[in-house]
Amino acid sequence: MKKVFLGFTICFFSITNNVAQEQHVENQKENKEALSINWEPSFSDALKKSKKENKPVLIYFTGSDWCGPCIVLDKNLFHSEKFKAIADNDLILYEADSPRNLDLVSPEQLEVNNDLKRKFNINTFPTLVFVNHKGKMIGYKKGLILTDYYYPFIQSVIENY
Repeated sequence: MKKVFLGFTICFFSITNNVAQEQHVENQKENKEALSINWEPSFSDALKKSKKENKPVLIYFTGSDWCGPCIVLDKNLFHSEKFKAIADNDLILYEADSPRNLDLVSPEQLEVNNDLKRKFNINTFPTLVFVNHKGKMIGYKKGLILTDYYYPFIQSVIENY
């Protein structure tokens, strides 16, 4: 009887876990489609646009498919109307993704992202790094904090740029 109960319990939690993961992936897709953020396709493009528009570049270091805090930050900060308004007016955005599924980024982009991780000594995800148009760091924030605490930091970087 114990073996039957144990088997049933394992099956139940396996199915529940799979359904929850599928729902999470579906929710991520909906959030990304609902609110479009303008991420630059390459870091060099971000720097060029930064110089042209006189705006700082926000480099978002993430592990998009494995980092739980990154997933939370992506949902709560980057897909909010408040952040979108700030980003559209005052920032150039570049996502330096380090996914486990290497099909999510091109080999060239992965190489650039790894170079950026070394350059800025990134060993914590998520990390936000702000740079000027020359690629010099002007601010950073490591780890996940309450979403509302990011806004004063972002605003101070923009004001001091």
